[in-house]
Amino acid sequence: MTQTVDPVTDLREQLVAWRRHLHMHPEVGFHEHETAAYIEAELRKMPGLTVSRPTGTSVLAVLKGGKPGRTLLLRADIDALPMEEENTFEYVSQNPGAMHACGHDGHTAILLGVARLLSGDAANVPGEVRMIFQHAEEIGPGGAEELVMQTELMDGVDVVTGLHLNSQLPVGMVAVKPGAFMAAPDTIHITIKGKGGHGAHPEETVDPIAVGAQVVTNLQHVVSRHVAALDALVVSVTSFHSGTTHNVIPDTANMLGTVRTFDAELRERAPGMIERVIKGVCEAHGAGYEFRYEPGYRPVINTDWVAAQLREIALETVGPEHYRDAKPTMGGEDFSAYLQKAPGAYFNVGSGSDEADSRWPHHHPRFTLDEASLETGVRMLHAAALRLSLPE
Repeated sequence: MTQTVDPVTDLREQLVAWRRHLHMHPEVGFHEHETAAYIEAELRKMPGLTVSRPTGTSVLAVLKGGKPGRTLLLRADIDALPMEEENTFEYVSQNPGAMHACGHDGHTAILLGVARLLSGDAANVPGEVRMIFQHAEEIGPGGAEELVMQTELMDGVDVVTGLHLNSQLPVGMVAVKPGAFMAAPDTIHITIKGKGGHGAHPEETVDPIAVGAQVVTNLQHVVSRHVAALDALVVSVTSFHSGTTHNVIPDTANMLGTVRTFDAELRERAPGMIERVIKGVCEAHGAGYEFRYEPGYRPVINTDWVAAQLREIALETVGPEHYRDAKPTMGGEDFSAYLQKAPGAYFNVGSGSDEADSRWPHHHPRFTLDEASLETGVRMLHAAALRLSLPE
């Protein structure tokens, strides 16, 4: 009796090898030169792919299927974060100051695996499948925006999808959500302008630290008292720098923060609400201020019908026991740029397990993956490629 060969299982060692090579050689956004060269070289080993560089550090592989169908875009991000790794396994980062602490090495390995499967079966693939290995997801304005606005990548694309490995989901779990999935991550810059002086004589100063502390506290009222309880808004001050020594009240205090929203109308209102609080506190204490609101990526709003298709694919591919409806997250993603041009959906694949010590949060110096998640990712994206590219 002939046993059926599982092509994804046969890819297991190669997926791990790709991922570990990428993990050892991380590069941050807009500097992924060796990463892109490695991806391009691997893709050129696969028959039937047209490989190109739409930008200096992104790579595109195009497969023309043998059956009629839609044009589908599959996306993986390839950049690392500017941080030091604290893991001790043998494939730890070899590039000081750079680390794959968000799973992009896994995303890239997964899409390389999908490319290999599709290239070996082009006659049975519907339509056209474009596979973009995207640079600079972690750095605004983001590689996706550059690809969408400055290249022909999205010309004729009918649908787009991609995945993110998630260490907070059990390995092998797939989670999909229609509608609002990831938030718009905006940045606020605040400078409090006081009047410095001797720490022993605060009455002769306008203390920017005391004023800034009140600004931080009062900004919490924007969420709790100016926004409906069912509307999602996050305002977090994440950096506060002022002063140089123990006995000098400084002239200024500088703060950074993040604002997260899903709703376009609430996002538009947020800068005015925040500045009103800053202005009121500063005027009450005789301080001045500068305020700058820097819009980040758009929110990821999944197209309902694409999310529904991905849910069906997940139920068929990993089974109901490994599927859950995803919850919205206030994290941001520049995948949203593609959704301005075509319907699509982004989804999660679990990568967390105690066995692999892979439950550390994303962007943590101990972050890693349970590499079994790579197979799940390949199964999902490969099935999505064959389903979503079917003609209407």
